[in-house]
Amino acid sequence: MSGLRILHLSDTHFSGDGGRHYGVVDTAEHLRRALAHVGHLLFDLVVVSGDVSEDGTEESYRLVREQLTPWAQARGARLVFAMGNHDRREAFRAVLGGGQPDAGEQELAGIDLDRPVASVATHEGWRVIVLDSSVPGVGFGGLEDEQKQFLRETLVTPAENGTVVVVHHPPVGAQTDLLQALALDEQDGRDLIDIVAGTDVRVILSGHYHLPITEFVAGVPVTVAPGVTNVSCGFGDPAEEAAINGFGGSVVTIDGDRVRVVPFVERLTPDELVFHFDADVVADIIRDAGRPADPAESLAP
Repeated sequence: MSGLRILHLSDTHFSGDGGRHYGVVDTAEHLRRALAHVGHLLFDLVVVSGDVSEDGTEESYRLVREQLTPWAQARGARLVFAMGNHDRREAFRAVLGGGQPDAGEQELAGIDLDRPVASVATHEGWRVIVLDSSVPGVGFGGLEDEQKQFLRETLVTPAENGTVVVVHHPPVGAQTDLLQALALDEQDGRDLIDIVAGTDVRVILSGHYHLPITEFVAGVPVTVAPGVTNVSCGFGDPAEEAAINGFGGSVVTIDGDRVRVVPFVERLTPDELVFHFDADVVADIIRDAGRPADPAESLAP
C-alpha cells in the first residue's frame, strides 16, 4: 500500500468582495500563511472541509480556487472541497463541481442544483468520498437518507488502498454550547459512524468547530481541522464563545495501518480576539439559530 499525505484545511470563509471576516480577518492572508507554514512539504490531497465561502458567492469560490490551485499543483496534490453551512449549493457547484473538480467524480446529485453536493473519486488506489452535511438556511448539520445510502453502497466494494470521507459537521461533540447547538444531528452522526465502521474508511475529515480535535469512534479516527480564518477558544467557559486571530490546519498521514494527525495553530496577534460572545449573547444565538427540539420547526420561515 502506498502512503497518503493530506493537507487538511477548513473554514476559509472567503467573501466575494474580499471583505474581512468579522471586520478583522484578511482571509486570503490567513490562507497564504497556512500554506506557507507547510509549503516545504509534498501532498497527495489538499482538502478544504467546508465553509469554503462566507457569503456563498461564485466569486468567493473562484478566489479560493485561484489561490489553492497553483499551490496544490506544484506539490502534486489533488484539491477536494466539501460543503459547509455557510456555503451555497448552486454557486459551489458552478465553480467547484461535486467538490472534486479535478477528478472524474460520480456525483450523487447529478444536475439537480438543490440536492446535496456529494461525490466519490478514486485516484492511485485511494478513494475520496465527499458528503454534504449542510442544511440550507441554517447552521446545524444533517445527512439525508439518500446520502447515507450513497455512502453505504459506495463502501460495499473496498478501494485498493482505502477511503477518506470528508464531511463538514463532525460526528463528534463540540467543546462549547454554541457549537454543540450547531452540530451534526446526533442520529445522523451515529448513522455515519455505523456505516463506516468495519469498512475501508481510514479517516473522516471535518471542520466547523474551528478547533483541532481528533477522536476515535468505533475504531474510526475523526479529525477536525482548526479554522484557517480563526481558531476557536476551546477551554474557556463553554457557555461563551470566542476565537483568536490566528490560522491553522492539519497534516494527516496514512501509512500502512497508521493514521497520524499533526495539527498546527499560529496566533497572529497575542492579545486580540476576532470575537467574544458572552453567555447571554450565546443563549440568544442558540435560541434563534440552534437546532430546534422539533425538527419540523427548522423549516419554519
